[in-house]
This record gives sequence, C-alpha cells and structure tokens, in this order.
Amino acid sequence: MDCMTNKVAIVTGGGRGIGREECLLLASEGASVVVNDFGGGLDGAGFDETPAAEVVRTIKAAGGKAVACYESVSDFKAAERIVKCALDNFGRLDALVNNAGILRDRMVFNMSEEEFDSVIAVHLKGHFNMTRHASAYFRDEHKAGRGTPRHIVNTTSGSGLIGNMGQTNYGAAKAGIAIMTRVWGQELQRFDVRVNAIAPVARTRITEATFGSLQAEEGGGFDAMDPANVAPIAVYLASDLSNDISGEVFSIHGGALDRYLPWSNPKALEQDQRWTIDQLTKRVKELF
Repeated sequence: MDCMTNKVAIVTGGGRGIGREECLLLASEGASVVVNDFGGGLDGAGFDETPAAEVVRTIKAAGGKAVACYESVSDFKAAERIVKCALDNFGRLDALVNNAGILRDRMVFNMSEEEFDSVIAVHLKGHFNMTRHASAYFRDEHKAGRGTPRHIVNTTSGSGLIGNMGQTNYGAAKAGIAIMTRVWGQELQRFDVRVNAIAPVARTRITEATFGSLQAEEGGGFDAMDPANVAPIAVYLASDLSNDISGEVFSIHGGALDRYLPWSNPKALEQDQRWTIDQLTKRVKELF
C-alpha cells in the first residue's frame, strides 16, 4: 500500500519485539526510519548497539532507508538528539512512535525508590521527552507554512488502564501515557498533529517477565501473541490514513482490535445538601 512513502518516522525501543516489527513495517510501507534503542536489558541496565544496528541492516537489505540511534529517551537532551538524528539524516520528521520501555516489577511494600523512578523515567518521562521535542518541531513547521499532517503514536498498556499486581511503577506510567495522549491530542490539533495510543498484547520481554513463557501454540495456526500483529495498527496511526482520528487509545491482541473509552461517571447520587457519613454508609454502594 506504501502508506508511508516519503515519510520519516522515529521508533523508540525499535531494536526488539514490538518496536522492531513497527520499524520493519514502516520501512516496507516506504518510510525512512530512525531506529532508536540503546540496547539495555529488560531492567534498563547495560548498553548494546546490536539490536538497533541489526534492524537497520535488515531494512537496508530489503531496499529501505534507516539509521540507528542509541540515545536514551529518559534523558531530556538525548531525546532532542533523537529528533535531530531524523532531521540530520532525512531532512524532516512526520511520525513518532513512542515504544521504549523497561520493567522492574515489585509489590508496593517492597518497591525501592530507584525501581519506581527508573520505570517512570523511561515510560512516562520518555514519552514526554520525545513528544516535547517532536511537537516543537511540528509546531514550528506548521507556523512556517510547511505544515502537513503529522502523527504521534504512544504505547500504553492494560496494566495502566485496568491494573495489574506488582506493577505500581509500570501501571502508573502507562496510565499517565494514556491521559497524556488525550491531552496532547487536544493541544496539538491546531498544528495538524494527531496523537493516539495503542495498548498491545504480544510476546515481548516485558510480557514474558510478567506472565511467563508465551510461546506460540503448536500446529502452525495463527499466533495471536506474535509482536508483528501490533505493527499494522501502529503504522496505520502513524500514516495519513488516520488523519480523522486523534486522542484515542486502541487495544490490539492478535486479531482483536478494541477502542478504550475514557473514564466516565454514568451513575450519580444527588441531594441538595452536604453528605453525612451516615448517609454515605447507607447509599454509596448504590453506585456499584
């Protein structure tokens, strides 16, 4: 379909799992891709150029265009350099896919400050850092009369939208990403920028650390946990095909695609006076 022809996209966490598949599909659809990944372990420790470099080699071998960038999204200045990498190598930026993440699960009574802060830094602050610099470029281009539809695709999770034990840090970050998606969708609309998010369910280092081994079922049928299943919705939202969609959160699991609805209060108890504790005790469960 070539829905990304002549477009430039950044994918953070693009060296492995879902990010890798997003990079490959973006490139196959015609995009020039900045594959950002510092190659750390699941907990964020270490550095390895291999994952991002391998994805770039794969894209180039297929005739596509890509460059590796090894900066960390958790660093505000480094995030600016990731955006600059796209501009220096390809002259423009059209789509940002925020995917980078780490995991440090622990029950709240055992979680250290560093375990909380590090996950928030990569997921929540990382999304902010990248969007802050990309959106500033998008705004400047629009004001200069070079505005074209541009797209930001965030990555949230059911852990943040529904909740999961042992993931106070991860769940809080992912919940924050979901609401930032709605806020940014409102803020950036005037600059012709669409912002959406996906909540993927797939076989990755993060899901296997949380739920154990998630291997494909024997028999060669459809593998609902293949991370490649996530890439089409990410690329669709990164393309001009989705120009009429913004501020939305989609769940993707295999062939199941759903749209999350924002928080709502469909039922209310009302009275023309301040509530007393006794009244609340008698009536609050009517809300359930």
